[in-house]
Amino acid sequence: MINLSLGAIIFIKNNLVLSRRKAFIMFNILIVEDNEDMRELFCTVISDGGYNAIGACDGEEALDIMDKEYIDLVIADIMMPRMDGYELTEAIRKAGMDIPILMVTAKGQFEDMKKGFRVGSDDYMIKPINVRELLLRVEALLRRAKISSEKKIVIGSTVLEYDTLTVISAGGEETVLPKKEFYLLYKLLSYPGKIFTRSQLMDEIWGMFSETDERTVNTHVNRLRDKFSDSEDFEIVTVRGLGYKAVKKK
Repeated sequence: MINLSLGAIIFIKNNLVLSRRKAFIMFNILIVEDNEDMRELFCTVISDGGYNAIGACDGEEALDIMDKEYIDLVIADIMMPRMDGYELTEAIRKAGMDIPILMVTAKGQFEDMKKGFRVGSDDYMIKPINVRELLLRVEALLRRAKISSEKKIVIGSTVLEYDTLTVISAGGEETVLPKKEFYLLYKLLSYPGKIFTRSQLMDEIWGMFSETDERTVNTHVNRLRDKFSDSEDFEIVTVRGLGYKAVKKK
């Protein structure tokens, strides 16, 4: 049963218009919940919070999605068919992924919570969920994962300021980038060393249904390389046959 207070309903409605105005959503949040109503609620709350929400009905579907999409954080129920939240978390950790995982469940016993943490979850919430608290916990987990909740990245002497689309280089030189170039650089530098395929970058920055050719990613990468060719902090490396990654020089 979904338990929403009047304040939570007002919170969602007040943020709906604001979220629809956002042309770009930076972080992909995977919601794994077998209850369709609850899954849709969480997806709405996460989307209204400024994230890209992706739903899955159980752990097996979640792993299928993670094979195709880059996921920044997982919100998982425990009691699900086929593969439950414990098994999903174990599978993610055994694969060597340190992605933040937030367990959401009706199981409130200490032993259940202890098991959740022991298999690798980062946080734990008991239903019914306060949706405002859920967003706060998501922000905290992303922050702990070194993804800047303040929309700022610091790489050596280079600072990327998301809100102003500005890159501040060593010596204080400021470069304001076109949106797509900035979002591309921001994504790569959020995960130094992480390889992103052109398809992943296209889906997140240009949108899954964009008709723009994937070669436009190459064009934007080349422009960024030209602009920051003398950077002492990072470089964008082409991984042949796969895509691109940002590499720290220091």
